Amino acid sequence: MDSSDALIARFLALHPKTIDLSLGRIQRLLAQLGHPERRLPPTIHVAGTNGKGSTIAFMRAILESAGLAVHVYTSPHLVRFHERIRLGRIGGGRYVGEERLVEALRHCEKVNDGAPITVFEMTTAAALLLFSEEPADVLLLEVGLGGRYDATNVIDAPAAAVVTSIGHDHAEYLGTTLEGIAREKAGIFKRGCPAVISAQDYVAADDTLRDEAERVGAAPILVGAQDFSVHEEGGRLVYQDERGLLDLPLPKLVGRHQYINAGTAVAALRVAGFERFETSAFEAGLVRAEWPGRLQRLAKGRLPEIAPQGCEIWLDGGHNADGSRVLAAAMADRSESSDAPLVLIAGMLGTKDSETFFKNFQGLAREVIAVPIPGQIAARPAEEVAGIAGSVGLTVSTKPSVEAALASLHDYVWDRPPRILICGSLYLIGEVLAANGTLPE
Repeated sequence: MDSSDALIARFLALHPKTIDLSLGRIQRLLAQLGHPERRLPPTIHVAGTNGKGSTIAFMRAILESAGLAVHVYTSPHLVRFHERIRLGRIGGGRYVGEERLVEALRHCEKVNDGAPITVFEMTTAAALLLFSEEPADVLLLEVGLGGRYDATNVIDAPAAAVVTSIGHDHAEYLGTTLEGIAREKAGIFKRGCPAVISAQDYVAADDTLRDEAERVGAAPILVGAQDFSVHEEGGRLVYQDERGLLDLPLPKLVGRHQYINAGTAVAALRVAGFERFETSAFEAGLVRAEWPGRLQRLAKGRLPEIAPQGCEIWLDGGHNADGSRVLAAAMADRSESSDAPLVLIAGMLGTKDSETFFKNFQGLAREVIAVPIPGQIAARPAEEVAGIAGSVGLTVSTKPSVEAALASLHDYVWDRPPRILICGSLYLIGEVLAANGTLPE
């Protein structure tokens, strides 16, 4: 029997010779499958450059705390493909099992009958098929890339469409202007459906999102525009919209940027018809939410035992300029409470803006140890990563692996144990979690 990995590898042969930005392929396959996208629970569709996964993690935790069954589709995965498809259950969902995943993938392959299609389109069709076969109260659906022509954009009337923070990323597909990127993300807005627009760092992105929502006839719900607001006050998270005020605990997820993601999650749920939840569900969700590989503390396992005793080890797969900015801010906040020296262990892909990524750590990181990303053809060599970090004034070195980088820290003389941030790529974080034996649940 084929494994899911073998099936997904086989789908590569079906990849179109040229990629036209179109929903035609997946719409054809879904029609041949009997339109599973029309047999889904109420769906909240989420696009954006940064914060999509965290916003979904908050929504899932809140919904499950309220006793609902929640399907979740996210990408990419960190260790196993199964992480992308969470099937909802009362009391907490579970990643799809190998047998059911293989069954769905094989059925999609058979129905597709060799027609050109991308791997993401095929696997998205399989996910929607699985979701249609299992009862649940909600589906949280994350866009893979862009929005307008993303394979997930086949939901005619989502309960809400959410766009989180927009920045520069995937320029080869989405272009280099913020207006163009925002226009693609706004492609998930639908007439008559709430369009939740999170706080934006760029006026051009904010204006474009608002214009696109109005153009298609969506109902825009805007952060900081008298629709909803969120801020920290006295060690609490204060959320307010037209339905009233919620005095909530600070989120479990680390970093001030998570305040906005948490507020966006609350707003999306309230406009999507879940406004009658007890406050306790929102409270429990914010303190229970987990999102592996995004400012995740690595305290147990094989790798912490390699590092000098007393070190903090953090993981974050953010890989673009805006992601590194909020990551650096979060590390700076940690430095205010403990002035442990910050060491980056970094690996990056060649398609990412590595120079701007490292510039955000000027004056903050004591050293950058560059490492390769195993198994990634598009990864920059460690020497190239080190050269880029060095060009912006950071002290650099290279090591052949994360394990070697951690072990090398014993050779330094530290005033206090360092704070270690392993960063630059979700692919690198996946390798770290696998090596550590810490699999996402």
